[in-house]
Amino acid sequence: MRRFDHADPGFPAAIAAFLNERRGVSADVDAAAAEIIERVRSEGLAALLDYSRRFDKAVLTAETLAVTEAEIEAGLAACPGEVRKAMEFAAARIEAYHRRQRPADARFVDEAGVELGWRWTPLEAVGVYVPGGRAAYPSTVLMNAVPAKVAGVDRIAMVTPPGRLDPAVLAAARIAGVSEIWRVGGAQAVAALAFGAGPIRPVDKIVGPGNAFVTAAKRRLYGVVGIDALAGPSEIVVVADGANDPDWIAADLLSQAEHDPAAQSILITDDAAFAGAVEAAVERQLSTLATGEDAGRSWADHGAVIIAPLDRSPGLVDQIAPEHVEFAVERPEALADRVRHAGAIFLGRYTPEAVGDYVAGSNHVLPTSRAARFSSGLSVYDFLKRTSIVKCDAAAFARLGPPTVALAGAEGLPAHARSASIRLNGRE
Repeated sequence: MRRFDHADPGFPAAIAAFLNERRGVSADVDAAAAEIIERVRSEGLAALLDYSRRFDKAVLTAETLAVTEAEIEAGLAACPGEVRKAMEFAAARIEAYHRRQRPADARFVDEAGVELGWRWTPLEAVGVYVPGGRAAYPSTVLMNAVPAKVAGVDRIAMVTPPGRLDPAVLAAARIAGVSEIWRVGGAQAVAALAFGAGPIRPVDKIVGPGNAFVTAAKRRLYGVVGIDALAGPSEIVVVADGANDPDWIAADLLSQAEHDPAAQSILITDDAAFAGAVEAAVERQLSTLATGEDAGRSWADHGAVIIAPLDRSPGLVDQIAPEHVEFAVERPEALADRVRHAGAIFLGRYTPEAVGDYVAGSNHVLPTSRAARFSSGLSVYDFLKRTSIVKCDAAAFARLGPPTVALAGAEGLPAHARSASIRLNGRE
């Protein structure tokens, strides 16, 4: 963990250098993903099964790739009742939030008499990648699949690495309306969703987080399919004054640090004594945290405490452009309203980022690695396409035709010009 003080002459340069240390793309990972993609594209199911044997030690066939209805029902039955109720509660809130995002179709006639508009239609098929290995993430299923269902996607195909299928993940898939589940992971799963492989049919878009190989595969396959984003390690910035309980703020910082040793947690405060109390609280909590090893490495390698006037915090947040930012201050809107670059903003002392991960209703799939400068979190819009509508009658075309001919001629496109002039004059 590093500490920065705005009073130091080198403060701006030090902050910039710290942010530039963040994680890049490994050439080895990218090359491995490229090889996997090409093999799955050219060999299909045979390559998929071979990679499952090599990487996951799973011996699968075309018949055993799919998770059966009986397995899903067994997972549903094995999921603890209180967890299932919590997921149903979360799913209902996620659905309600995303229903409010649904855009409307529109048709109107403009001043030239041209009828214009747009129409929204859902994607036909979406693939949802759900990580395995480090932990089970039923919330990932809900956050990715529920908005797709709200948008009207016909087919939601979920892939998850082979091995033990966590009951909560299976229950979440049923609650969210997932159409099919395949026990395959890694870059090979992404390639299978893009091209199809054996019984796995191709999809139009792939969403959901994964490891570096999954992210590299999504990057390479963008254009063959749509993707949601290139997910990096999780990030949180907590802007807090000295009136907070240091233990609360320490817990908030560790809530993201525990995701991954490469995650990043940053405290911005104007109170140096409070910062010291938070640092001490972090160390105390790390000693008893089940995920303390990963969280400790994250805090040690990527964590930071920034001492600066709170009025400067919006500018610092914009420079960091974090996935999550909390404003644990007396008047949070006064600062938050000045922030331009953040995936999600949490306002007040009783709004920890953790509620956003699970039950607030907003989506927890958010831009990382400073992508909040140019992108947004997952929403219903990710599962919809907008089609433009144009209709001219003879009178309207008489107004649009001449400038069409002029512009086509200026661009050296005579067939474009002819398609307009022939309608104006009845000939070329």
